[in-house]
Amino acid sequence: MMLLRSLIAAALLAVTALPAAAEKLSLAEISRYLNDLQTAQGAFTQINDDGTIDTGTIYIKRPGRVRFEYAAPNPALVLAGAGSVAVFDARSNTGPDVYPLKQTPLSIILDNNVDLTRARMVVGHTSDGTTTTVTAQDPDNPEYGNIQLVFTANPTELRQWKINDDAGGTTTVVLGEMRVGGSISNRKFDIQSETRDRTNR
Repeated sequence: MMLLRSLIAAALLAVTALPAAAEKLSLAEISRYLNDLQTAQGAFTQINDDGTIDTGTIYIKRPGRVRFEYAAPNPALVLAGAGSVAVFDARSNTGPDVYPLKQTPLSIILDNNVDLTRARMVVGHTSDGTTTTVTAQDPDNPEYGNIQLVFTANPTELRQWKINDDAGGTTTVVLGEMRVGGSISNRKFDIQSETRDRTNR
């Protein structure tokens, strides 16, 4: 348990050990930042609902695409593309579990046009003097859960998010150093291609 607490503390250090007295970011500024964010990749740390921790590499290509490559010993891979989310488990030979992207809170930041000023989308907007936290949901389907986004300012950067899903689970993703911009192949987000590749191994 002490080791687990130490790992969680290390994962959150990137957010907690930041300059103080940052201004509260407006919803318009955060929306602008997300819309300007086209591609990004870097390390992430994931804190799961049961307290376990995973690490890996994340690739983002807006709109609508994200890839979570988990580091060993976790054999999982999560892809979002073409309106769907696929969860691959190397221990299974039945193919990925696939869900509509629009039914997950992650779709809010992967949308083609992020507008956090939309009525009933944001249900929380706070600042602790260091970071700005926005809690957003699908205003037409709040039962899908919500996503809590944590940003720093000067420049505006997304540092972590926490997804509270429709089943009552919570998953936190802490972003490491991200390389923004550059080209990322669409194939990294192609669920059908990934399925074929894994079938042929």
